[in-house]
Amino acid sequence: MPTVTVIQPRVADDTNRLLRVAAYCRVSSSSDDQLNSYNSQLTYYSHKFEDSETETLIDIYADEGITGTCEEKRSEFLRLINDCRKGKIDRVYTKSISRFARNTRDCLKNIRELKSFGITIMFEKENIDTANINDELMLTIMGGLAQEESTSISQNLKWSFRRRCKNGNVKAWSAPLGYDIENGNLFVNAQEALIIKEIYEMFLSGIGYQKIAEYCQAKYSEYKSSFSYYGIRYILSNERYIGDSLYQKTFTTSALPFRKISNTGEKEKFLLTDTHNPIIPREQFEKVQETIESRKFRLKLKNRGFNPYILCGVCGSRYKYKECGTNKYWVCRNHDINAQKCGSKRIKEEMIKSAFIRMFNKLYSNYSELLQPVYKSLQELIAKHNSGDSSIIELRRSIIQLKEQLNVIASLHTKGFLNEVKYKEQSAEINTKITKLNKDLRLLSQSDDTALKDIEMLIDYFEKRSNLMIEFEPQVFEFLIDKIVVNRDTLDFYITNIKFTENI
Repeated sequence: MPTVTVIQPRVADDTNRLLRVAAYCRVSSSSDDQLNSYNSQLTYYSHKFEDSETETLIDIYADEGITGTCEEKRSEFLRLINDCRKGKIDRVYTKSISRFARNTRDCLKNIRELKSFGITIMFEKENIDTANINDELMLTIMGGLAQEESTSISQNLKWSFRRRCKNGNVKAWSAPLGYDIENGNLFVNAQEALIIKEIYEMFLSGIGYQKIAEYCQAKYSEYKSSFSYYGIRYILSNERYIGDSLYQKTFTTSALPFRKISNTGEKEKFLLTDTHNPIIPREQFEKVQETIESRKFRLKLKNRGFNPYILCGVCGSRYKYKECGTNKYWVCRNHDINAQKCGSKRIKEEMIKSAFIRMFNKLYSNYSELLQPVYKSLQELIAKHNSGDSSIIELRRSIIQLKEQLNVIASLHTKGFLNEVKYKEQSAEINTKITKLNKDLRLLSQSDDTALKDIEMLIDYFEKRSNLMIEFEPQVFEFLIDKIVVNRDTLDFYITNIKFTENI
């Protein structure tokens, strides 16, 4: 028998090494009391480790006036995590879990990552030390409470803002071009107001957004940043220029992570009239809005990708927009070139709008009876197709077999019959094959799934809507209509490949 000599590992002498510690501080606003708290945290940690014989302070990481619900906004916090990854820190101190994060998911994710590096965190207020593994349940509970507190604060702020809006007691926090702001009040800037008036006059004379933007950038270079294509659109649709103030154009989601999104009817809006002196007469502003909507409609009707919106039911050609005096209408291109080629007639734009409103209201009133059977039939068709398609069946069988192979090699690895390197190599190879087969499977059934999702989305839209359409709504038209076919006496509206016919 061979002689066995056990060679003991060398143990580094850490008895005299000081733990390298970092402190993280944060306040969520820039108010005076919050800044006092912020300064107090900095002072506290600056002196905490001065006389320590076991720990030495490496750095203090401090975010000022930043929310804790989203770590991407906290530059100092990200710097702390990055330094931990580089091995510069052994331990982190922070005042409380709510200072570290108010998002439970991010809180636990970062704590676990730091623990994987051997870095512990001390939450002083809760007296929780992540060096004790049993504290993770407590961390989850406390992190959830911190998150709930943040959500509650957000809801309180929203309630306070809505209340001030309803009372008409809202101060402006920014001034658009043409105004100056002082103590929350807007005052007309005479020089800038002349530019705003010129922009409105140019638009009503028929000049488009881009041309106006280029003109203003060249003539008023000091305001160049305000005169992009979208900047001109903003100026031409901003109610501030008629002396009104519309609040809650956007809103913040209630669940974490908070996101700001456009308010398209999900929340109430608050219109305060005559809050300041106007620059543009109300009649002129309304005329501009009508022109914008008319241009939007014509633009949407031109084409969507490669699919024309309006087609001639007689010859199949696309329709084009034309004006004759005050009349706006659409006409078949073939008929417009030579009436002998196509006998279709031109159709007024208002007739298209009116027919759409009638069709929409019929569909809205009867969507359950019309769409639900289509949805159910399509579901059954897809299920039958998928169960009977030999290609799909073969793909699914192959995926199941590969997953069984994964289970076998995992079992062999657990029992010690397959080493780590070989296990990872074979697992990676099988997972690559499964990924490819799943992709092929999705491609085979993609078109059917898309049609099903389109009808599901349509049903969901009508379920959430609470009223009939009184006036033409361009956004709804754009959302619903794939194309229109103009026949001699009818219009065919196509929605998710379903045809709805309306008389004209």
